[in-house]
Amino acid sequence: MDQRIIDLFDRFTHGGMSRRSFFDRLVALAGGTAAATALLPLLENNYAKAETVSPGDSRIKTETVTFPAAGKQVSGYLAWPASGDTFPAVLVVHENRGLNPHTQDTARRLAVDGFLALAVDLLSPIGGTPADADKARDMIGTLQAPDVTSWARGAVEYLRGHPAANGKVGAVGFCWGGGVIGRLAVAEPSLNAGVVYYGAQPPAEEVGKIQAPLLLHYAGMDERINAGIAGFEEALKFNKKTYTLHMYEGAQHAFNNDTNEARYNKAAAELAWGRTIDFFRQNLAS
Repeated sequence: MDQRIIDLFDRFTHGGMSRRSFFDRLVALAGGTAAATALLPLLENNYAKAETVSPGDSRIKTETVTFPAAGKQVSGYLAWPASGDTFPAVLVVHENRGLNPHTQDTARRLAVDGFLALAVDLLSPIGGTPADADKARDMIGTLQAPDVTSWARGAVEYLRGHPAANGKVGAVGFCWGGGVIGRLAVAEPSLNAGVVYYGAQPPAEEVGKIQAPLLLHYAGMDERINAGIAGFEEALKFNKKTYTLHMYEGAQHAFNNDTNEARYNKAAAELAWGRTIDFFRQNLAS
């Protein structure tokens, strides 16, 4: 697919452009309305493809939970292994479309790999993730970063105190959620490990506060996010922080999202996921 079309969709999904304006520009790039209409299913998430692990998989258990965080009630989707007593815990933070079937599947995948995983809904304090993805994106745009960080810290506290947790908590976030993980690592000294997938970097002057080891996944074609890598890495090195950075050449932003045909990169996604599981196992063991 033409890189200009993928870049256009990226600008649309991250705000500042109406759907009408996006489609008009897509028509111009695609060469007509029919061609643009045919491209839309490839660009937008198809949650019918979201079930890597079925909700009814006998290897895991799941439930919806609610917990207090910074004066609000926050909800999420919890998944854990069907056998065993305690497990390392992982907070999963969604992209900028809220808690959707793909993010729930990510929690189930972590459960299959032996983790207690909470896919938090960071839109729950303002009504919850709606079915309309564009509305969810607009709601995400109204959130204030300090509030989101406080709710994420509440989720870490919830997981750490869960009876099925081993006392250690990591966090992984994708896209908008990757940016949340960076700010969470700055704000939460008890975090045991953080994994960022193509997320915006925290301010360089705040990096010195990070205590958790970090695993950073970036996409080679993601100019918008990659513009902040150099300053972030310089701050990490200056402050002698523990981190590993991987650049997936040729991959698009959101390359992990297997419900998005235009941007999903199977090879990059599987390599990054394997690295993520290994990283959590190394840092969250009892």
